[in-house]
Amino acid sequence: MRGRRTGTAAEVEPTRLTVRDALSEAVAGMLRRPGRAVLTALGTVLGVGSFVAVLGLTATISSQIDGRFNVLTATEVTVEDVAARQDEFAGSGFPADAEQRLREVAGIRSAGLLWTVRLDSGTTIGALPSGVGTTGPGASVPVVAASPGAVAALVPTLQEGRLYDEFAERNRQRVVLIGWGVAERLGITTLATRPALYIGQESFTVAGIIGDVERKPENLLSVLVPRATAQELWGPPAPGGASMLIATELGAARQVAGLAPLALRPDHPEYLKAVPPPDPRLLRSGVTSDLSALFLLLAGICLVIGAVGIANTTLVAVLERTGEIGLHRALGARGRHVAAQFLAESAALGALGGLVGTSFGELTVVGVSLVRDWTPVIHPVTVAAAPLAGLVTGLLAGVHPAWRAARVEPAEALRR
Repeated sequence: MRGRRTGTAAEVEPTRLTVRDALSEAVAGMLRRPGRAVLTALGTVLGVGSFVAVLGLTATISSQIDGRFNVLTATEVTVEDVAARQDEFAGSGFPADAEQRLREVAGIRSAGLLWTVRLDSGTTIGALPSGVGTTGPGASVPVVAASPGAVAALVPTLQEGRLYDEFAERNRQRVVLIGWGVAERLGITTLATRPALYIGQESFTVAGIIGDVERKPENLLSVLVPRATAQELWGPPAPGGASMLIATELGAARQVAGLAPLALRPDHPEYLKAVPPPDPRLLRSGVTSDLSALFLLLAGICLVIGAVGIANTTLVAVLERTGEIGLHRALGARGRHVAAQFLAESAALGALGGLVGTSFGELTVVGVSLVRDWTPVIHPVTVAAAPLAGLVTGLLAGVHPAWRAARVEPAEALRR
């Protein structure tokens, strides 16, 4: 207190609380109860850490989706048979030499026809022919006619055996390819014994077991038969039932989609409908936007939880330090000075939690990327904004406790 005399009266200067004094009081308050300060900041650490981690993982996953899309989806074109919609008497929209015609189109890596075979009701699939005491464990397994080009376009990974080729197609050989799931259902564990597979009364040799495919994964649950063999045994596909799968070079898909109907049916290109891949920029933007919105919501929830923790602990500290507050008020501190002290303390806890949480969030992104063999992506704006988010969270969380502290009356506080 300092005063100056004017006549007979002493004029007392109002007390002041400098920024340095507020920070000193805040640090002293935290060091007085270090365990509580650490636990209080832990909520912000988790909130800000989650904020950085989810935004970093969003950017990282988006880049992975982008890369996978460019490699697979951007090189896939499907041609559908729509001849029946144009003319009910047109028959199949695909010519008999469809694969040969597409070989003249640049940018195509592999292409072929495929369709689901129409089997008679009650046809079974198993290790024994139907009608000899078996219900067929594979009775619900679809049979798909697929030319060698279509099989290549699926980009299969063989678990055992080999793929059938053009020779099997030309000679209508009785061979099949099955997925590993179908092989387990049928009890086929190895091809060393040259197991046979019966579709109804027809016997087929299992040429290979497919472990995985990069396109059309539903075919892992199917039995693949050469197209010519299937057509000889069960007839042509139903009108509109066949489609052509085309694998293109990167960047050539939309051009191939525009040329394929004309190359296949120059007389009636309208009988075929080519479906190009979607615009990669739109897909990437949509995926990134959806992931960002979801993860930002989760990060916001984490920050709210951290703010509630700081507010609760600071409010308890106000109740416990009523005597200290009363002493400060008796020595000349104003209500706003007490409020500023508690606001500075909660803001310091939030900033500290924000800095530590940012570090943990970055380590999480890098750790997950190392485990998944990804390239970690963290935007600089996220790293810069995260500590500030912790500071703002702590500041907002301390508003109510600081207001409560400012309203404490000195005389009443000193009596407790």
